Amino acid sequence: MRLDKFLKVSRLIKRRTLAKEVADQGRITINGVTAKASSTLSKGDELVIRFGQKLVTIQVNELKETVRKEEAETLYRVIKEEKVK
Repeated sequence: MRLDKFLKVSRLIKRRTLAKEVADQGRITINGVTAKASSTLSKGDELVIRFGQKLVTIQVNELKETVRKEEAETLYRVIKEEKVK
């Protein structure tokens, strides 16, 4: 599954276009490698996303094309959140 689509489906980022912009700015890494919006994700991948002054590290648990709002958090597991100076 594409990175931008996963971020939208999992509701980590609300819109796919916004997910694409964040990826294009180099603020997302997959397993330590800077990712593009079109990067392919697989189960078990580790994402590090920079949201403003916060770094969020998550692990991909599942990949689904569509998911209900209540189940969106089951697609990933937050490993850590840290503030960036």
